[in-house]
Amino acid sequence: MTNTTVNSLEHLEQKQDFIQRHIGPDAVQTEAMLNSMGLNSMDELISQTVPESIKLPQSLNIGDSRTEVDALNYLKSIAKENKVFKSYIGNGYHPTLTPNVILRNVLENPGWYTAYTPYQPEIAQGRLEALLNFQQITLDLTGMELASASLLDEATAAAEAMALAKRVSKNKKANTYFIADDVHPQTIDVVRMRAEMFGFDIVVGNKNEIADREDIFGALLQYTSTSGEINNIEPIIAAAQANKAVVAIAADIMSLMLLKSPGSMGADVVLGSAQRFGVPMCYGGPHAAFFATKDKHKRSLPGRIIGVSKDRRGNPALRMAMQTREQHIRREKANSNICTAQVLLANMASFYAVYHGPVGLKTIAQRIHRLTDILASGLQKSGVQLMHDTWFDTITFKTDHKADIIARAEQHQVNLRSDIDGAISISLSEATTRQDIAELFDIILNKQHGLDVEQLDDEVMANGTNAIPEEFVRQDAVLTHANFNSYHSETDMLRYIKRLENKDLALNHSMISLGSCTMKLNATAEMIPITWPEFANMHPFCPNEQAKGYHKMINELSDWLIDITGYDALSMQPNSGAQGEYAGLIAIQKYHESRGDSHRNICLIPSSAHGTNPASAQMASMKVVVVECDKKGNIDIADLTAKATELKDQLSCLMVTYPSTHGVYEETIQQICDIVHENGGQVYMDGANMNAQVGITSPGFIGSDVSHLNLHKTFCIPHGGGGPGMGPIGVKSHLAPFLPNHPVMKLEGTGENNGAVSAAQFGSAGILPISWAYIAMMGDDGLKQATEYAILNANYLANQLSQHYPILYTGRNGRIAHECIVDLRPLKEATGITEMDVAKRLMDYGFHAPTMSFPVAGTLMIEPTESESKFEIDRFIEAMVAIRGEIAKVESGEWTLDNNPLHFAPHTQQDVLDPEWNRAYDRQYAAFPVASVANDKFWPTVSRIDDVYGDRNLICSCPAVESYRDE
Repeated sequence: MTNTTVNSLEHLEQKQDFIQRHIGPDAVQTEAMLNSMGLNSMDELISQTVPESIKLPQSLNIGDSRTEVDALNYLKSIAKENKVFKSYIGNGYHPTLTPNVILRNVLENPGWYTAYTPYQPEIAQGRLEALLNFQQITLDLTGMELASASLLDEATAAAEAMALAKRVSKNKKANTYFIADDVHPQTIDVVRMRAEMFGFDIVVGNKNEIADREDIFGALLQYTSTSGEINNIEPIIAAAQANKAVVAIAADIMSLMLLKSPGSMGADVVLGSAQRFGVPMCYGGPHAAFFATKDKHKRSLPGRIIGVSKDRRGNPALRMAMQTREQHIRREKANSNICTAQVLLANMASFYAVYHGPVGLKTIAQRIHRLTDILASGLQKSGVQLMHDTWFDTITFKTDHKADIIARAEQHQVNLRSDIDGAISISLSEATTRQDIAELFDIILNKQHGLDVEQLDDEVMANGTNAIPEEFVRQDAVLTHANFNSYHSETDMLRYIKRLENKDLALNHSMISLGSCTMKLNATAEMIPITWPEFANMHPFCPNEQAKGYHKMINELSDWLIDITGYDALSMQPNSGAQGEYAGLIAIQKYHESRGDSHRNICLIPSSAHGTNPASAQMASMKVVVVECDKKGNIDIADLTAKATELKDQLSCLMVTYPSTHGVYEETIQQICDIVHENGGQVYMDGANMNAQVGITSPGFIGSDVSHLNLHKTFCIPHGGGGPGMGPIGVKSHLAPFLPNHPVMKLEGTGENNGAVSAAQFGSAGILPISWAYIAMMGDDGLKQATEYAILNANYLANQLSQHYPILYTGRNGRIAHECIVDLRPLKEATGITEMDVAKRLMDYGFHAPTMSFPVAGTLMIEPTESESKFEIDRFIEAMVAIRGEIAKVESGEWTLDNNPLHFAPHTQQDVLDPEWNRAYDRQYAAFPVASVANDKFWPTVSRIDDVYGDRNLICSCPAVESYRDE
């Protein structure tokens, strides 16, 4: 017998198993970690950790794990069921040409897509600069004074604009918001749904009626209109403002290269989608929305703002500005519940603008407009009646032969917009060619025209065009900053992207141990399908029969998530975790209303809850009542019972996270659900900690009614530097009729007239193949093992650290769930060293800090995930132990509070090369505190940033390049 016949084929094939690639520890490491805790097996650990009463009685029903090859081959076969037609539908989504240098080096690069939100700015200067560029683009094109670093999509950005208008409007008695009837239909629907939950009245009508309305606090206009008209909005804005209304303009980003800015016409807010700046349509998302307003409204601006500050050495440095507006601090008083932004997509859009520059972008816009002029001229010559005399890229024409034209378009594999009564609309894009115009003539005129594109172009050139009236032509220069005028060759662009990437620490460098945020492996095989044209180039409003592959993939993923959660139905529409919370609470409120219980508006929320919970509750017009936690971090059952009983006639729901935000499996979770149900409420279980449930327990089995799922956490969609995310919601059957629907693409299984919560019917559908691939390649066994190893890694880490730091909360048998909280408050009291000092010093060891001061101030919440090996966890433990030794030297008086490595951390190259070094520790120790750091040193590019200076001197636009050159 030879060596090749020792093992069976089945055994050999298992060596290709994806599970062993996703899970960090191998068998030897697993045994060592278990032994260090006095355990003999994984089963023994789980038995000591997870309450027996909540364990699933059966395994999942996903199936066996698939190899990467098998999963991708199958997914490719599904993708091929999509029919990618040429799209002229418009309606807020356009084909675009992603520059390959951006596609390969940003979208497909883990250095960009695995980074976390830039809460630790010293190791995030690259993506912060890219986001600052995005803000500068927004400011220049909109003509406004202050811009955010991206929102979720155009429709939800419009809803945020309405909320801002209510906050800042001086027409305090008004409760009505006006929406022009030529706004995109999905935007109208999302804003209407948000208004209903806030208790606002909505009027949708002709924009010219706004001048006569003294009863409105705000208004929303579209520029250009959904059917393509360049609206004369300036007098409308002035008339509305004269009546103390706040006016928001939804604008097309490409058109603003040629059109007068809304800001120069007096707009209070300008918003829109940056999708057509190099981001594929992706069947609806993810795409970055832009949002800008006046400086006087900065305290009401939703989302995040990147600001310019300085570091300890006086160098310019970037950071997230006005962070006190974040939900974990403001809670139910937050401006919004936004948590996830769309950073990766905003960065793509900003790089697109950098690469093309103002000249290139204007050329693209002019070419789109010229092709539209040619199309319009030819149709008019042929007797076709256009609805408008003005346009940028969209024309709409009346026709009595709509069905015939649409049928011919289908034969040509072309999609036109057909949802306007008695008319057809056509939107052109940078992907449109002169051959496409000739084809459109054939489709519309049935080849009976004799039109020549070249001749029409000559005529337009000779005669000119008034499609953009002179008073609407942009006169001011845009994108004058050097960043938009320096990197137009691929060599220069490649190096600029790489230079920024090198400033950022991402998951491809080291473990990111953020508690609650679950920074696990985003496997390459999972990422590959998102750029396939069959998924990337689909318009979300194309006919359903063209999107059979998408629907098949989404249905399979939905079925799997329903099995994993124990629910009965699922909505894929929410495009962030916070949107999922909002959609889930809407379902609860609609359910109560259907039973005549519309008065139920109390939301019980534990004091430990994530800040988006109370923020989402206020968005659903609920009154938040806080439930206290006991000394062990568990929900205080007595306090819950008392409040639920007292408020039973008004009780709407409880929002609870499981395992708890304190990182333990609460033994009483089923009792908690029973108490709420007995008093007429529903249970919303936050899905933030699903990584400690999958395959072992489930929200539905425990007893909750609805949960959102952070696909960008448990199900491996990468964080992208702060987005994209997806937050689909699972519900029990009684809540299914109240899931979101969509005004353009109706969905089955929910109420026909239910409002939308996101712009596209399936939210950010383009990233769903990532979660599909993860679940398919893990299968029943792999998913359960992922949960078990998340628990093992966390308990091993906590056990090792407990010898040096107090672990704040533990559950049964002294075990934790998938994360632990290290309490630094005693050390702070004894030495003055803060959790911030520890976070910054970790950078010198090559690590991103854990979650800081949440859910308890003065602590670090650590989650290693199942994807990290014992080797990497030991490196992190080594760093934390070494830092404890540094604190001890402050404690003993060997180092003073203002002269120690924690105080000066992080240390840059400029720091350690400073000829005037006069510190109590040497340069070598500053930069290389343990030997392992020398093997792969990550250098922060700025010293500790002055947050106070940045907020007091709020600058949210690109600083002069000279400031960086000086650095």
